[in-house]
Amino acid sequence: MSRLSKRVEWLYRFGASKELTLGLFVLLCLILLPRAFTGAMDSYLGRVRSIIFGFMGLNLLLCTLQRIKILSKPIIVMHLGAILTLAGAVISSLGYVATVNVYEGTTVNTAYRWDMKRDMPLGVNLTVRKINTEYYPVAVKVGVLRGKEKIGLFVLKTGESFYLDGYTVKADSLELPSEDLRLSIFRGDHLIGSASTSGGKSLPADFPYDFRLVAYQTPSLKRVLLNLMLSRDSEVIAEGTSEVNRPMTWKRLHFCNTQISRDPYGTPFAGIQITDDPGRPYVFLGFTVIGIGSGLYFLRRLHGKK
Repeated sequence: MSRLSKRVEWLYRFGASKELTLGLFVLLCLILLPRAFTGAMDSYLGRVRSIIFGFMGLNLLLCTLQRIKILSKPIIVMHLGAILTLAGAVISSLGYVATVNVYEGTTVNTAYRWDMKRDMPLGVNLTVRKINTEYYPVAVKVGVLRGKEKIGLFVLKTGESFYLDGYTVKADSLELPSEDLRLSIFRGDHLIGSASTSGGKSLPADFPYDFRLVAYQTPSLKRVLLNLMLSRDSEVIAEGTSEVNRPMTWKRLHFCNTQISRDPYGTPFAGIQITDDPGRPYVFLGFTVIGIGSGLYFLRRLHGKK
């Protein structure tokens, strides 16, 4: 056997060895543990991690080929699923994560790329058309006036109603930061109009009452929904909504709302994370294949086979 053949055989055996598997696993832990405690994002370590995942996938592939005659079919299926998952992790390193803050009603075309550590073009115009907020029911105190005469003070939560001289007044929603309570007024089951504690109303001329927001508890945010629009050269190419854990998707890009806030002048803005993850389908496919292999293995064990 030639020296070249011996080296190839040694590489093959080492590439399929348990020692390499253990070494790669220890190295991966050494890289990931500091990040788990510090939360730091380092693109260099991300590339090293992807290289390790690649070697782990190659190690598992060679191990499977070396032992393919003695492995059961469910185990082989699970190995293939794990290889697909690791391949997806490597392919994901070709994508990127970017973040940007966008004011409501404004448009941006760049975002901060964490791998490049600078602002980079998105390739499209991103517009936050509307920031929609939904709160859990809020306790409010509503004062009722007839002219300048104080008629009553009612304590209730948004979504609830109170009765007023033949009318039913429902507290619909509290708008913040304007502190404007929206009300719906019914006579019996018939909606006759609406009003707000800021003075606006759409009611019959003979309706004698006005409403004022006296106090309210600090509300708890239930849901934030962004209305987003993507455009290029004044042409709208996509529209959708985004919220936490439910991103808007366009091609390979995922637009996820990470936060909402206001600047010192009270103008609302949304934090958006843009993710390009080309390996995502392969990771999901890999987990699916692993699940199928696990199911087949369970059925074999159920019938007394190994």
